[in-house]
Amino acid sequence: MFNSRINLDFPLAVIELLARLTSIASITLLLMLFAGEGLHPSRITASEWVGLLFFPIGVMIGMVIAWWKEGVGSLVTVGSLLAFYVVYGYLMRNHLGGWAFIVFALPGFLFLLHWLLRSAEERHALG
Repeated sequence: MFNSRINLDFPLAVIELLARLTSIASITLLLMLFAGEGLHPSRITASEWVGLLFFPIGVMIGMVIAWWKEGVGSLVTVGSLLAFYVVYGYLMRNHLGGWAFIVFALPGFLFLLHWLLRSAEERHALG
């Protein structure tokens, strides 16, 4: 009798736009930080390479993938961030202070939110 469907088109579009814009900003800033620091691969220790594999490399790769495959890309981004905290921070006992790592990975969370909301809306439309 009554249709209780809520139109999520505009909020989803805003979340997607924010995810894409912030991913560009995040990747650009991370690349600028590495270019400004003058990355010297021979001076990086094995444990630092492990950290770099997850953050920023895994996080940036996930954000790029999320432009085409939101679910996969967002899971790569969030998974890389979590792996960075667990492996580099906890297991290797390195001090990871501040919120900077989470802020740089925030677009991955936005992509994940967009993917989850869009998937839920599609399932609701079918059912």
